[in-house]
Amino acid sequence: MVPESPAEREVARICRDLLRIDTSNYGDGSGPGERLAAEYVAGELADVGLEPELFESAPGRANVVVRIPGLDPSRSALVVHGHLDVVPADASEWQVDPFAGEERDGMLWGRGAVDMKDMDAMMLAAFRARAREGRPPARDVVLAFFADEEAGGEAGAGWVVRHRPELFEGADEAVSEVGGFSVDVAGRRAYLVQVAEKGLAWLRLVAHGRAGHGSFVNTDNAVTRLAEAVARIGQHPWPLVLTDSTSALLRGVADLTGLPFDPEDPHAIDALLEALGPASKFVGSTVRHSTNPTQLRAGYKANVIPGRAEAIVDLRFLPGLEREADEAVAKIAGPGVDVEDVYRNQALEAPIDAAIVGAMSQALLTEDPGAVVLPYMLSGGTDNKHLAELGITGYGFAPLRLPASMDFAAMFHGVDERVPVDALRFGTRVLDRFLDLC
Repeated sequence: MVPESPAEREVARICRDLLRIDTSNYGDGSGPGERLAAEYVAGELADVGLEPELFESAPGRANVVVRIPGLDPSRSALVVHGHLDVVPADASEWQVDPFAGEERDGMLWGRGAVDMKDMDAMMLAAFRARAREGRPPARDVVLAFFADEEAGGEAGAGWVVRHRPELFEGADEAVSEVGGFSVDVAGRRAYLVQVAEKGLAWLRLVAHGRAGHGSFVNTDNAVTRLAEAVARIGQHPWPLVLTDSTSALLRGVADLTGLPFDPEDPHAIDALLEALGPASKFVGSTVRHSTNPTQLRAGYKANVIPGRAEAIVDLRFLPGLEREADEAVAKIAGPGVDVEDVYRNQALEAPIDAAIVGAMSQALLTEDPGAVVLPYMLSGGTDNKHLAELGITGYGFAPLRLPASMDFAAMFHGVDERVPVDALRFGTRVLDRFLDLC
């Protein structure tokens, strides 16, 4: 048996320490912020002779960045980044205290265990070991730990990109969360590397009508108009659309399962998605646009018909098809309903055949030779969207070898979030190997 490396030995300790720091992000600035976690990260980096910079976008909203010289300074730099904030957790729903960092049955439990303090820990463990051993990465690395990703990143990666772009000078590629994890497909382990992200638009629907007394007949009722528009949008059967990344994934699943791949047949696509098991929750939302109404607001008194009613719709659109999705939503909403942006970010789709993807695959398959590596699109979003504003192409690569029975997708923002300790050690080995290959 190969002995554990120093990085493998300490990754669980680092992850546990981070889980015990409450960095809940409520989205309104009321949480504890990331300062304590950022100070911990900066301390771990300084402990091995690195010189990180810690700075705040607002009181308590802290980010940490350090540049690590590589073997070949003539090459473009790589950004390896994570976020320190987590979504809130209701302790009454959990089997354990979500901020205790408890280890049970070979798992580390806690809010952030997979989103994404596991990757933060792997990053710290790998780079601490390299610094101690004097092993630079293949090229310069900008190692970054951001605030606020769970609320859109405006106080984190977005702020850093706008106010400190010089920190990323010379960088053209990045890796971060929600990629490189394993799934079981027809008894074969497959690692899904994230090469694309759907775009996001939070839309405000505003319906106008004639205000009046609740006892009057009113055929120009804003609430009725809005309700009809919301129902149409929420129930709209968006057509099947396969981008390059999703087509590549489903072809790979077809090869593994023997199932047919027919991009024109929704039933064939559904069968391939089902073969991905729990990961179908990730991938199933990437074969079409989606629109989910999430908020409603109208009126101020039971017997007063309001002249205005509002709703919020969460639109997730596919790369390259943003205008098509916007035009469709406006048409479905219908006359008398205005559609306004509340917040919007871009969709991303990176090259599948890039050398960096080959490096990810090689690092994974060296550690797990019998596996396969497939690309996929994330239905949500990451801080790679902000880095894209600087021309940096982002991928998801937080490698984890997971039990076939584990519902990994359910861990994200879920109750009893947890990660296998063995997966952390595996991911640290893969990440370390990747830094020599990329």
